Amino acid sequence: MSIIQDIRDKYAKVSIALIALSLVGFILMDRFAGKGAGSVSRSKSVGSVNGRAISATDFEQEIEMNVSSYERQGYPVDPAFRQNLVNSVWDQMIDRSLVEAEASKLGIEVGKKERGDVFFGENAPQDFKSAGTGENGVYDPALAKKNIEQYLKSTQTTPEQREQLKRYMEQLVFQRVREKYQGLFTSSANTPRWLAEKQISDNSQMAKVAVVKSLYNSDSLFRDTTIKISDKEIADYINAHKDAYKQEATREINFVVFSAQPTGSDSLTIKNELSVLKPEFDTTHEIALFLQRNGSDYQDVYAPPAQLSPIFKDSITRLPQNGVFGPYLEGGSYVMAKYIDSKVLPDSIKCRHVLVSTDVAQGGFPDSIALQKIDSIKRAIEGGASWADMVNKYNPASDGSRAQNGEMTFDAFSVQTGMNSGGFAKEFGQFILYDGKPGQKKVVKTSFGYHYIDIMSYIKPQTNYKIAYLGKTIIASQATVDSALQAANEFAGSIKDAKSFDDVFQKTLKPKGYNKAIGVNIKKMDGSITGIQGFSRQFVRDIYAASLGEVLKPAEVDNNWVVAVVTAINKEGTQSIASVRPSIETMLRHKKIGEQLKQKAGNITSLGPVSALLDKPVQTIDSLRMTSGNPQADMPYDPKAFGVIFNPSNKGKIFPQLVVGEYGVYGIQVENVSASSTGANVEDYRKQQAGQAAFIPLQVLKKSATINDKRTSGTNNY
Repeated sequence: MSIIQDIRDKYAKVSIALIALSLVGFILMDRFAGKGAGSVSRSKSVGSVNGRAISATDFEQEIEMNVSSYERQGYPVDPAFRQNLVNSVWDQMIDRSLVEAEASKLGIEVGKKERGDVFFGENAPQDFKSAGTGENGVYDPALAKKNIEQYLKSTQTTPEQREQLKRYMEQLVFQRVREKYQGLFTSSANTPRWLAEKQISDNSQMAKVAVVKSLYNSDSLFRDTTIKISDKEIADYINAHKDAYKQEATREINFVVFSAQPTGSDSLTIKNELSVLKPEFDTTHEIALFLQRNGSDYQDVYAPPAQLSPIFKDSITRLPQNGVFGPYLEGGSYVMAKYIDSKVLPDSIKCRHVLVSTDVAQGGFPDSIALQKIDSIKRAIEGGASWADMVNKYNPASDGSRAQNGEMTFDAFSVQTGMNSGGFAKEFGQFILYDGKPGQKKVVKTSFGYHYIDIMSYIKPQTNYKIAYLGKTIIASQATVDSALQAANEFAGSIKDAKSFDDVFQKTLKPKGYNKAIGVNIKKMDGSITGIQGFSRQFVRDIYAASLGEVLKPAEVDNNWVVAVVTAINKEGTQSIASVRPSIETMLRHKKIGEQLKQKAGNITSLGPVSALLDKPVQTIDSLRMTSGNPQADMPYDPKAFGVIFNPSNKGKIFPQLVVGEYGVYGIQVENVSASSTGANVEDYRKQQAGQAAFIPLQVLKKSATINDKRTSGTNNY
C-alpha cells in the first residue's frame, strides 16, 4: 500500500477488525446481493471429482471473490479476464477436492487448538495480525481473536460479509491441511548421497569436442519431400508416445470475418465533430463544466513532461496560456489539448512527520489536548529532541511511516490527484507541495489530527504542466456496422454446408479481398479463437451447439461479424493421424533422412568424410557442459549427442557412427572431458529434490482422477 493510502486509510475512523478484513477483500458489499451468485439460476453442482460434487454456489462465490479482489487492485476485469478466472478457480477447486479426499483417508486434520494457531498464532496471516496489533505496535493474539469474533457477531456485518470471512478461514485451514499432506512427501523423499554426488559430478563435466553437424530446421539436406511417411509410421509413433498425443474434446471451424472496424470515413467524422468544438474549447473559462458536458474529465493537476503525449509534447508545451492544440490522433481517439498553466514542482517530496491523533475512539486525544501536545513536540524538536523518539511515542501504531521514524516519500503527481479526489489530506499536501519548501517545518491540522511536518527535500524539480484534454473515441458508424452485417448475412444465406461454404467463398468473397481462415483446437470453455480479434463465449457455445457441417448464423465478436461452418468434432482421447500428421510427418522425415545419411557415412574414422557428406565444416567447441545448449546454439542440447560426448568410454575418440538426434545429425570427436566447479552443494541439491517431491502427488492424483466438468451443462452457463 502506498504512503498516500497510509495518509488516507491508516487513521480512518473504523475498527481495527474492519481494517484487517477489508485488506483481504472479503467485504464484498452488494456484489452477492446483485450481480453475483444470487442473480443467476444454476444447477446445484458444476461438476465432480471422483464422484465428489463441486458446489455451484461455492464455485460462483470463489469466482466473485477473485473478481472483487482484482477490481480493488485496479485490474480491469473484462470478459476474457473473467473467463481466465473461471478456469483458474475450477483448477483450484479440483486440486482442493483431491487433497481433501486424500487427507481424509490418511487421517490428516486440523484440530481446534491448531485452528487457533492457524488464525492467531505466531505465523497468523498479516490481516489477522493487524486486527490484534495494539497502539504499542505489539501483536496480541487474544485481541485479534476478540476483534474477529466481534466482527462475526456484529449486526452491522452483512450475511455475505460473514460468509466470506468464514470461507477465508476455511481456506486458511485447508492450506494447513495441504502443507501437512505435502510434508509427508518432502519428509520421506530421499535422494541418496551417492546419487546427488553423481549428478553434481555429471553436471560439472566440461567437454572439448570437434563436431560436424547438420540441423533439421536449417539445412537443405532435410527438405526432400519425396520421402513419404505412411499412416502406419505415424500411428506407430503415436502409440509409442500416447501421453503426448492425448486430446481434450475440441472443435474446428472454417470462418470468414466481416470487419465492422471504424473506416477512414468514420475516423474523419469523429475528427470533424471534435473540430466543431474547438472554438468554444478555446474561449471557455468554465473548463471543467465544458469537458464534463462533452464526455471528458478535467484533471486539475500539474503533470510532469513524462506524462504528456510523447509525440506531441513539444507542440503542447509551446502553446501560449489557454492555447489549444489539435485535434491529433492518439491511440484510438482524436484529442485536443488546452494549455492552462505551468509550475516548477518536484518529481517527489521527502518529508517526515509526528502525528498526534484526534481519533479518541482509537486512543487519540481530544482536539485541545492534541494541539497542546503537538506544540510541545514542536518545541522539543526545536530544542534538539529526536524525531525518532517523538514518532515512536506519539504516532499511532497503524501509521505506515512509523518504522521509518516518520519519514515518507510522496510522488507529487499522485499527491495532487489524491488531494482532488479526497484520498489525500488536503492540508498536508498543500504544505509539502505548494506552500512550503525544503527545510521548512510546520504544524498542520488534518482530519486525522495534528501533524508536525518537516519537508526534508525536493527530488528532481522540473516544470510541470496543467493541461485540459478533450477527446473522442473513434467508433464505427451505424452505416459501417450495417454494411458488415449485411455482407455477413448475404454470405451465410447462400451456403448450407462446408462444401458450399468453400465454393461460395471462392466465387463471391475471395475476389473482393476477403480471407477464409481455419479455427482449430477450440475447447468448450474457450472464449477467443486464433484469427478472430475479440472475445465471445456465446460464439464458442454456438459452435458446440452445432452439428458437423452446420453453418452458424453471423456472430458478433467485438467489432466483427463472423460466419463459420463446423468442420470437425474431435472427441476426448488420442489425436487422429490426420490431425497430427503436419507436425509428426516432418519430424519422422527428418529422422528417416538422418538414418539414410548414417548408412552413407558408414564406419567413421575421421571427420573429413563426414564434413564432405554433410557439406558442413568441422567445428571445435570448448567448455561444453552437460546442462548447456539449445536448438539455436553452436551445439544444441541434443540428448543423444550429449550422451555420446559425456560417455567416459568415448573420451579421446571419434565416435564411429553418425549420431541421429532430436535436432540434427552429428559427427563427433571427443577431444577431452574434465571436471570443473559448479558451486553445487550436495545437501542443497538433496533439499531441492525433496522440495520438488511435494508437487508430484497432486499431478499423479489429477492424472488418474475422474473429473466431470458440468460448467456448460444444464442451467450452468460459464
